[in-house]
Amino acid sequence: MSEQQRAGAPGRLYGVGLGPGDPSLMTVRAVEVIAEADVVAYHSARHGRSIARSIAAAHIRPDHVEEALVYPVTTETTDHPGGYRGALEEFYAEAAARLAAHLDAGRTVAVLAEGDPLFYGSYMHMHKRLADRYPTEVVPGVTSVSAAAARLGTPLVEGEEVLTILPGTLPEEELTARLAATDSAVVMKLGRTFPAVRRAFEASGRLPEARYVERATMAGERTGDLAGTDPGSVPYFAVAVLPSRIDAPRPSPAPGSPAHPDSPALGSSAPDSPAPGSSAPASPAPDASAPDAETGLGEVVVVGTGPAGPLWLTPETRGALAAADDLVGYTTYLDRVPVRPGQRRHGSDNKVESERAEFALDLARRGHRVAVVSGGDPGVFAMATAVLEVASQDAYADVPVRVLPGVTAANAAAARAGAPLGHDYATLSLSDRLKPWEVIAERLRAAASADLVIALYNPGSRSRTWQVGKARDLLLEHRSPDTPVVLGRDVGGPAESVRTVRLADLDPAEVDMRTVLIVGSSQTRWVRRGGGEEIVWTPRRYPEA
Repeated sequence: MSEQQRAGAPGRLYGVGLGPGDPSLMTVRAVEVIAEADVVAYHSARHGRSIARSIAAAHIRPDHVEEALVYPVTTETTDHPGGYRGALEEFYAEAAARLAAHLDAGRTVAVLAEGDPLFYGSYMHMHKRLADRYPTEVVPGVTSVSAAAARLGTPLVEGEEVLTILPGTLPEEELTARLAATDSAVVMKLGRTFPAVRRAFEASGRLPEARYVERATMAGERTGDLAGTDPGSVPYFAVAVLPSRIDAPRPSPAPGSPAHPDSPALGSSAPDSPAPGSSAPASPAPDASAPDAETGLGEVVVVGTGPAGPLWLTPETRGALAAADDLVGYTTYLDRVPVRPGQRRHGSDNKVESERAEFALDLARRGHRVAVVSGGDPGVFAMATAVLEVASQDAYADVPVRVLPGVTAANAAAARAGAPLGHDYATLSLSDRLKPWEVIAERLRAAASADLVIALYNPGSRSRTWQVGKARDLLLEHRSPDTPVVLGRDVGGPAESVRTVRLADLDPAEVDMRTVLIVGSSQTRWVRRGGGEEIVWTPRRYPEA
């Protein structure tokens, strides 16, 4: 009889983590708790075989009361009126009641759980139903994630890398997005989900890096490359692993890979160089421009970082930035990208777009994976055009180029203000560095006379101070003085400022290159809501003539 039984006190509940499968990986505390328990409980499918019990078998005594918690359904269908979820909820309630009866009688109950009890473990369902009623202790265990990394003999994460744990039961598109965005990952619960999981790895571009581990530390253990794993042979107790990228070997080369002679470096910085954005770029890394005929996986990906920091990045862009060997771009935009060990950064000012594009394509032609970093969306007054223009030359015809979208400055400012771009709109740049002011003025008149909302980029700079005033006066020929104009400056950044003024009150002195202007149409509304909040929106319905 236990002390609790003698004292008439309720028993103690334990959730006991047993580790990934090898009994020798059970913790000392797990063994102690099983020895002290009056009741040993474990889950199993209807066939009655329990992996958790088999791991702890050497520590289960004949005098232990055993409670086998047998699932009524696992992957098969059910005729329960509540469906699969209803059947499980009923089972968990009944199983908790069985354990509660022992606890009420003062017995100590140890619920066995493979891996860790609170990591995708069956025990958690008992914990949520009983832990608030009885004294409870959870004994952590080695997870299958740690076991898989150990069996592969490769670091899982290092430094500032991010590890993402994913269930293979997620929708395929969600898996793809998360795999593309993370540094390292483990996908669990494979089995019948494996074909979709493999497609997600392939669609995210991570399949060449992915490893496969089956029944880590258990009998029948198997490891290998995910790409070469037979889908029909994959059990539930298997995981897919994206190990650390730091110092990892490059994926296998594609046959017939092109190589190209050296080209001059463009402000290259070695992996251990000073922080990006420093005034004096470091000397080129020894291999930054060297031919790399063995890899042959070179490509250029032009990415948009959005208007500010990491909150504006898409998962696809995050993945491309993480996968790149080299980052090329205007230093201000490169500074938005976290520094990664082994990744080379090539920063320059914002007036050498063609040179940046050619440099990036030269690197890719020699097998480097290159991300050309742009602000906002790379296709909106940004680097995609410059890269594609150079890539159209015969010398770069075989270099793969992709453009990944980003949140534009206009979209960001519009969202902060409300929905001024809710109907037809035009986007124009006020910079006359690449086109004559006469062309700009003609297009402004056309957009204004068509009653389009107008998003104005590059409105002014230290050397261009008069265009905003000229544009305002031109627009007033077609728009009411009361037309709302949204001024969005540094949206998403530390100096963010978004406010709305009348077109007649637009002051050029308050506008710079970090500002985007959104000029409303005749239908755009500007109202003050309760609490003083101002919103601007353009109705989707246009009045009939």
